[in-house]
Amino acid sequence: MKDSEKEIISTLKYVCHMKHEFMLSEIKNYITSDMSVEQIYDIIKPFLYELDIDAIPEGADFRMRLSPPATVMQLTEEEVKKTEIFLRSAVVSAKLQTVIEQYISKKTAKQWDDPVVLDRIRKAVVGQKNAYWREGSSRKISYEKGYNVLGYLAYHFPVYFVQFQHMLYDMAQAGILKTRMKILDVGTGPGTVPLAIADFYKRLEGRKADIYCVELYDENIEAFNSLVPNYASDSINLHEPVRSDIRKIKPESLPENIDLMVFSNVLNEIKDITIEQKADIVLKMAQRLASDGSILVIEPADRANSVELRRLSIALKEAGLGIYAPCSFIWGAGCSLEECWSFGQKQDINPTLLMRKLAECDEPYRYINTDIKYSYFIVRKDGLTKECYRVAPKAKFARFSKMSTHKDKRINVVCSLMSGDLGDEKYSLYKMCDGTSRKAVYAVIPWHNVTEDNSLIKRADYGEILELYDVLVNYNKEKDAYNLLLSKGSTVYRAGDERDD
Repeated sequence: MKDSEKEIISTLKYVCHMKHEFMLSEIKNYITSDMSVEQIYDIIKPFLYELDIDAIPEGADFRMRLSPPATVMQLTEEEVKKTEIFLRSAVVSAKLQTVIEQYISKKTAKQWDDPVVLDRIRKAVVGQKNAYWREGSSRKISYEKGYNVLGYLAYHFPVYFVQFQHMLYDMAQAGILKTRMKILDVGTGPGTVPLAIADFYKRLEGRKADIYCVELYDENIEAFNSLVPNYASDSINLHEPVRSDIRKIKPESLPENIDLMVFSNVLNEIKDITIEQKADIVLKMAQRLASDGSILVIEPADRANSVELRRLSIALKEAGLGIYAPCSFIWGAGCSLEECWSFGQKQDINPTLLMRKLAECDEPYRYINTDIKYSYFIVRKDGLTKECYRVAPKAKFARFSKMSTHKDKRINVVCSLMSGDLGDEKYSLYKMCDGTSRKAVYAVIPWHNVTEDNSLIKRADYGEILELYDVLVNYNKEKDAYNLLLSKGSTVYRAGDERDD
């Protein structure tokens, strides 16, 4: 930092100590350098979050005032309305699409929709998809080349961008976000998570986020620096990404008291390391987590990644972190299912113009990616859980671990909904879990059996705990799993809800 910059920061601190509110132009009376208000603001902007100072634009000046203390983020009715309208028919904003298109043009020295550029992006998309489905040492997902990043921006980015906003909204509604957030995005790529945060915050008033990032590849960092600062508003304070392999980064190089730490679609891309080694990466960084902070890990919903994610969450639980969601240990025991494949599902997004341009070819299906399916978990240090429900000692519910003794019988169960609808037009099928079973358990409801009393299962949220009454236990030998068949006489309630019996 230059001496003139140090002088300005020191003066800002002094004036803030003397006055709770003042105009930034007043700083000019205390400094030796001849600078405009805009130049002074550019110098102080990166430090405002740590100094707990808000800068409110007023014409060509800024009103400076001390920030109110961070509190639990509570969305207003208007903020909820704006967010839900967006999520119901989500699309990458026109402004952000333009920012991405301009980056492609700058990077390729051609128009973003030039046929040659589009063809090369198509090849990058196909190459990434092929690499993703390889197994073992041959599975190498890299962003060392420019077109790999452009392929990601065209195909994967739109879904991950909206997907993360679903997660932010859920966390805000659950009360685990704050009005002022210090966020670390590990493996940020071209800035997907920061861009999603910036977009989410555009619908909020008076909320602040201080964002730090870690990224390995230079091509991704270049894209980050072109995209994120050009889209984020003043409510987002950005720091230059730290270039590092996340396996080698030292915790002391990261900020302290992080409110939200994010690993979005990154741990699955690290080849040749064990679940225990991945847990060590998360635990090492968790040293910088605030006592009431959250670590969010998101991975794709395919079976291999979803199962590995769930094993990772259990490894972190055994190492001392508490699982906040989506798993809930309603019987007070640890999970014992070896192959837990569960995921959330949200409404499809609308394709971007770039995606539609790529699909103008002989095999358009290869380049359209609009469905949101993901596996995730949130862990914390403080033991807080999203669902606090525990089965009462004398409650008459059967445990999933005892399914074999109830085969072909009707029983009552209490369990978490752990998937979207996996069925077809004749049957709805849902993965269910109560944390005790060693075999997968599914709830099955034929369309002709849906009634007002049991239809809640079709509307319930991922991870929500439900009570199912009068369900028939069937064993599926082919899948080595149990099905809970809901009939017209079956009923479904939210666990713990008061109701008239």
